[in-house]
Amino acid sequence: MKRVVLALALLGWPTLAAGQGQELHGADSVFAGPGVAIAWGVLRAAVEEQTQVVIRIVPVGRAYTHVSVEAVDPFTRERRFVLRGHSPVDQLDVRSPRGSFADFPRREIHLYRTADDWRTAKPALTVYYLGVPDTTPEFASEAALVTYLAAALAKVQGAGER
Repeated sequence: MKRVVLALALLGWPTLAAGQGQELHGADSVFAGPGVAIAWGVLRAAVEEQTQVVIRIVPVGRAYTHVSVEAVDPFTRERRFVLRGHSPVDQLDVRSPRGSFADFPRREIHLYRTADDWRTAKPALTVYYLGVPDTTPEFASEAALVTYLAAALAKVQGAGER
């Protein structure tokens, strides 16, 4: 077992500190994992500086009580909260200017089982992205974006139930 862990660490696979939860690479613009579904979309604006990246986070079941989102510079490891903490009921839309991904491209979505876990920064699950996923669609209207996010998440959640 020690050899396997050492081999994975040498290959660059993520390793977790003691007391930390599972870490998963989200990769695609639609993600379904243990207790959560996530979809990305871009809402274009007439001026690029106003273009928004939207991450919709949908808790599945009652696995998590709180969520936070951090932007990370992969070179300096500097972190900035995009969302310090929120207790999602049905869904949560997190919006960021597309330009914010230039200096802080990594996004980490931390999910916490309890309020105490959130207060002590002990996520049960972290889903991370290395920038806006290449598969993220862009939309010219809010209505088209909202329709897409709902349909994409319904599809992935339906597939997960089978």
